[in-house]
Amino acid sequence: MFYSKEVAFEQGRYEKVTKKLKDSLVSVNAKLKNANYFSLEKNENAQNYFDSGSSEKTIQYEKLIPYVTEKLLDYNSNPKGNPYVGQDKIGENKFIINKVKILNHRWIIADFSDGNIWGEVLLKYFVNGDESISFEVNQSLLYPKD
Repeated sequence: MFYSKEVAFEQGRYEKVTKKLKDSLVSVNAKLKNANYFSLEKNENAQNYFDSGSSEKTIQYEKLIPYVTEKLLDYNSNPKGNPYVGQDKIGENKFIINKVKILNHRWIIADFSDGNIWGEVLLKYFVNGDESISFEVNQSLLYPKD
């Protein structure tokens, strides 16, 4: 009798924990989907922008995202800092871009810092005919120092 009640208790506890974990997983997936709403990976209209119908002119967004990110981060090696942060060097450290999120076929948001001051920048990007990437600062902001 003791063992059968213990087994029933453990099964009930297992079912409660399993239900709670499934609910948590559904919640996390919903939050992730919502967070990725503004991303090239989830935006079919932006993806279709790169699909010209001609196989040699089509750009696969799966390859474009890391390519554009790499090209933007390459500017971090500039001795004066990344020119696409939209801010001039303030102290002795240069501003470099830390994180990049490609929002769609035209916009990028990036986080930057000099190790002391942090900011964000909204960039336009263009894929040129020779498949090079050009960037343009739209707006940049610095957060106040604490």
